[in-house]
Amino acid sequence: MPRRPLWIGFVPFALVSIVHVVALAVDAEVWAAPSKLVLMPLLALAVFWGGYGSRWGTTYTLLFLAIALSWLGDGAGTFFPAAPTVPLMLLFFGLAHLCYIWLFWRILAVRRVPSWALVYALWYVVLLALFWPTLGALLIAVALYGLVLGGTAVAASRCHPLIVWGGAFFLASDTVLAFEIFMPDATPAWASPLIMLLYCLGQGLIAAGVMVADRPLAHARAAARGATP
Repeated sequence: MPRRPLWIGFVPFALVSIVHVVALAVDAEVWAAPSKLVLMPLLALAVFWGGYGSRWGTTYTLLFLAIALSWLGDGAGTFFPAAPTVPLMLLFFGLAHLCYIWLFWRILAVRRVPSWALVYALWYVVLLALFWPTLGALLIAVALYGLVLGGTAVAASRCHPLIVWGGAFFLASDTVLAFEIFMPDATPAWASPLIMLLYCLGQGLIAAGVMVADRPLAHARAAARGATP
């Protein structure tokens, strides 16, 4: 099947991402709240567009599952108002990161873990030590989430450059978010729009990178099937 240009499918996601970030910057909650809840559905739409002609398999299953779990994480406070928001966010995003780790490490990896990725181990140690006194009952949950978040960035470092950058931006987004949640007095007022800018960049680059990386793999699979008697 003919392949569609990837960028066209990302236009709605990019436009709503801009609206959301600007709404956060100007404290327009009437726009910020609903625009946040449509980000991941629009990203899924971009993947549906760009994946036209691809064989549905483990790659797209894991990508869509990660996007769906991220959507639940984004809307945890809205979808489950009676439940504690932060633990639910950690749960849903943690599961999304496990999907990404499986996808990057087992399916899309093209190299060994580069030496520079050791910076992610340093990131984990420093951040956990910094937040330790303020975590309280969330200590174990945050420590586990930090492991899968860092694991996503490490696994992404083995993949296509778009995925590498996507994993780094996702990590940066959650790092700023951690400061906003656990050290609000030390967080500037512009942290929220920065968090979502980095988050949208991270998720968008990951999705685009997965589709770009899957195309030669799909061609290889098709060629192998054609060569099989």
